[in-house]
Amino acid sequence: MSKILLTGGRGFVGTNVREALAADHTIICPSREELDLLNFDSIWEFMADHSPDIIIHAAGQVGGIQANINNNYSFFYNNLMMGVNLIKAATNTSVGKFLNLGSSCIYPKDLDRCLLEDDILNGRLEPTNEGYALSKISVMKMGEFLHERNLNFHFKTIIPSNLYGPHDKFDSGRSHMIPSVIMKIKDAVENGKEVEIWGNGEARREFLYISDLVDFIGYAVNNMESIPIRINVGLGRDYTIKEYYDAISKVIGYTGCYKYNLDKPVGMKKKLLNIELANSLGWEPKISLIEGIEKTYKYIIGN
Repeated sequence: MSKILLTGGRGFVGTNVREALAADHTIICPSREELDLLNFDSIWEFMADHSPDIIIHAAGQVGGIQANINNNYSFFYNNLMMGVNLIKAATNTSVGKFLNLGSSCIYPKDLDRCLLEDDILNGRLEPTNEGYALSKISVMKMGEFLHERNLNFHFKTIIPSNLYGPHDKFDSGRSHMIPSVIMKIKDAVENGKEVEIWGNGEARREFLYISDLVDFIGYAVNNMESIPIRINVGLGRDYTIKEYYDAISKVIGYTGCYKYNLDKPVGMKKKLLNIELANSLGWEPKISLIEGIEKTYKYIIGN
């Protein structure tokens, strides 16, 4: 049984990780008041007091496309400093294992194919979330540089596709696409509204149900020394935005029309991860899109 310091343990990913790993590991899950990741001294003191074996870094300032556009500076600065402070404190206190949660937004924006781990830094980033992407790339590279210098510091980055599921954010200002669309269509059904789609609905996205990511994180925690230094974790296929709207409409029971707002930003046209490396380790996603939407909608209704 390992002692794990889980940052962001009260957020979307962190809450799901905490619930899944608590039976097999000791999870240290401080609140922001207990551990300020923007304050190096706070992290240093916390690490010295608790002596974790592994760090899972899932904390971050996150949001949907409009939140990123409006807050590029703070998304860059806050996510960068949280990661830098945590890695520095980990190496200074001899924590030997660091599992970093990356993001698929760190990939170049114009690659019209599945994205390979080696594609990072080989093209321009999507401008709508450039600040967040640059912070995640910088933290990843810092950890990799330290690993090259000290092979006993096992720093690994999991790069998940877009995610959804229980404990996600479901308010329109902060949510990502699937939870936002679920709430939008739920409201349309209950109040007789028309559903608006940003753009023409043809951009493609890949969404993974959160339990599949958590399953891989559990594997990674037990195999930190042998897993690749970067690894994609996704569904392995993508859908158009309209197909997501159609699937959610089917689950909720919306039978109305869509209105396309071509003045709104849509982000990258395509973003699909190549998951062959994860598959080679014996992992594959278990939850289909429809099943994941049904589970998420059930969670919303129950909470």
